[in-house]
Amino acid sequence: MNGAWLWGVPALLAFLWAARSPRTLVRRLVFMLVQLLYRMRYQGRRHIPAHGPALVVCNHVSFMDALVIGGASPRPLRFMMDRHIYESPWLNWLFRLVGAIPVDSERADPGGLKRALHQVSQALREGEVVMVFPEGRLTRDGEVQPFRRGLELILARDAVPVVPASLAGLWGSWTSNCGGPALGKSPRRFRARVALYFGEPLPPEQAERGLLEARVRQLKAEADTWVTTGRRA
Repeated sequence: MNGAWLWGVPALLAFLWAARSPRTLVRRLVFMLVQLLYRMRYQGRRHIPAHGPALVVCNHVSFMDALVIGGASPRPLRFMMDRHIYESPWLNWLFRLVGAIPVDSERADPGGLKRALHQVSQALREGEVVMVFPEGRLTRDGEVQPFRRGLELILARDAVPVVPASLAGLWGSWTSNCGGPALGKSPRRFRARVALYFGEPLPPEQAERGLLEARVRQLKAEADTWVTTGRRA
C-alpha cells in the first residue's frame, strides 16, 4: 500500500500539472470516462492541426457525440449545442467551462443563430478549434443526413481548414434516437465498440458542403466496418 501511494501521488501531481487549465483537465477526465464506457477505436487524430484555427465536422448520432469527440481531440474543442441542453441546471456549469456555444432555432429565438455564428467566428479568429454537426440534429435512422447551409455561412466569414470526422457504434445506445426519442430509454449496452475516425483536413477553398458530406460518409463506412467486424476496412 505504501509503495502504491509513493507512486500514485507523484503521478496524480504530474497529471494535474499537465492539465493546468480547467478545459484541459475536463477534456482528459472526459477521455478517461469514455474509455470506461466504450471500447474505443480512434483513427486520424493527428489530422487536427496542432496550431491555429480549424473546423471539425462530424455526423450526429447521439447526445454522447460531443463528449466522445471532445475527449479524443488533442486540442480543446469549442462546440455548438442545443440551447435547452446547454441550460440544463445540472450541466450548465460544465458547458460554460468547456466553452460550448448554445444555439436555438430561429423560430424559438429570432437572431439566436446569428449570435451563435458570431461566437463561432470569434473563437476561430482567436485560433481555436470549433466542432459542428452540419446535419443540425440527431440522425433518426443511423445514417448521415444531408448537411445544412450553416457550414457554408461559417466558412464564408472565416476561411479555415475543415477536418471531416465520423462516429460509428453509438446508434442503438440509449442516447440515440434508435427505438424512440433519445434519453427516453434505459441504458442497454455497456462497453460497446465505438469508432471515431478523422480524415485529412480540407483547405477552405475546397471545403464545399457536398464534398465534406461525402468524406464524412466514407469515414463512417470505414468506422462501421471496425464496429461490426473488429477489422479495419
